[in-house]
Amino acid sequence: MVRITALMDDQASENKALVSEHGLSFYVEYEDKRFLFDCGASDMPIYNAHKLGIELGGLDGVILSHSHYDHSAGYRDLIEMGLGSQVLYTGHNFFEKKYGMDGIRFTDLSAGFDEAFLQEYEIEHQTVIGSLEICPGVRLITDFPRKYAFETIPERFVRKTPQTFVRDQFPDEICMSLETSKGIVVLVGCSHPGILNIISHVQKTLGKPIVAVFGGTHLMEAGEERIRQTMQVLQSLGVGTIGFSHCSGKSAEQLIHEDPKMSGCHLAAGDTVFFD
Repeated sequence: MVRITALMDDQASENKALVSEHGLSFYVEYEDKRFLFDCGASDMPIYNAHKLGIELGGLDGVILSHSHYDHSAGYRDLIEMGLGSQVLYTGHNFFEKKYGMDGIRFTDLSAGFDEAFLQEYEIEHQTVIGSLEICPGVRLITDFPRKYAFETIPERFVRKTPQTFVRDQFPDEICMSLETSKGIVVLVGCSHPGILNIISHVQKTLGKPIVAVFGGTHLMEAGEERIRQTMQVLQSLGVGTIGFSHCSGKSAEQLIHEDPKMSGCHLAAGDTVFFD
């Protein structure tokens, strides 16, 4: 049994006891394993988990899709409250500072903790390179080739290297694949490298059909033509179910509902999907 529960999203669900804010966090149950994929921006995912009766202590692992605050800043709250896991999985270059640039102004968009914080709490940090199986049927994948040139990253996203600022190509971005009886289910954070670049690489890496994708796709700033191209390619790759959340945008979600060949939903805070 696979169950994915959104502990945080930009939208509230029908459960009015829960809160929503800009960010993403998925609680993943895979057979007898429990993972947290992204931690949102604050302690609010923990609040929602409490209201849902979900225990966030003693997890089998915490995965941070990339180091932007709306996915990773809540990790500090999780650990300081004695919850989470003693193992953290990230992509490489995770601890390089990330900024949003507007002229001469830079806004820190980073996770808000460093390697010294992990050492203080004796957290084992595993950096994902290529593909990493964290338990049978569950993999973390990164290093996405840029196959689709129209999947561009906004120039305002930059990261600080020891020497200078460079455009952020998000080398730290990772996704999570879950093997089910129907095929692979993929969880994504923001898909900054491009959702098609990510999904096509996952399919090539695993050599298995991808039946569903859930998470943020950062199509909220994309034009209609790019969104339509994205939908067409996802269909050609065999993806039949898409849960566009967080940064995906209303236009992308609307196109899913208009397409009879696709099934889709928005996983708001408190929403759950099940797979065999």
